[in-house]
Amino acid sequence: MAQLDFGDLLDRASSGDEGAWRVLVRALSALVLGIARSYRLADADAFDVCQSTWLKLAQLPAGLRDPARLPAWLATTARRQALHTLTARRREIPCADQDPAGPARSPEHALLAAERDRVLWQTIERLPGRHRELIHLLAGDARLTHAEIAVKLGIPPGSVGPLRRRALDRLRRALEKQGYDHA
Repeated sequence: MAQLDFGDLLDRASSGDEGAWRVLVRALSALVLGIARSYRLADADAFDVCQSTWLKLAQLPAGLRDPARLPAWLATTARRQALHTLTARRREIPCADQDPAGPARSPEHALLAAERDRVLWQTIERLPGRHRELIHLLAGDARLTHAEIAVKLGIPPGSVGPLRRRALDRLRRALEKQGYDHA
């Protein structure tokens, strides 16, 4: 860092020289990001702190009084941004109706998921009897062993795997015919 002339780079960057900005960012982003991470911020928040720190520098109307102190200024600004982020996070109140497993789904997403499920179960109901029974067993209790499934279906335990493969292949083909893909 001592080899770079921060004053010259900062003057060129504030005059619109993108190359000078790239040199500054490349040389000092590790410092800014390291400070953000030292506050134990999540990666997304740490990157936000880094970005907002650089934005504050770009928005300085008259630049820095002492450009040689750029690393110290960035470090101080990054600390302030990290503290601001932590303070803002403390004020956030999780929504009571939100699923703890993830963000609340939009009504559109819920409607599409319900439609997908409806089509899936209608297609399952059109499968041959043994395939349909097997899929119902698999969907009902994933902990069933092959031996337990074999007893319920009245087939040898060694036949459960191949039957499952055939049933799922048939289900996949039937769904693809309806325009659904496996992705």
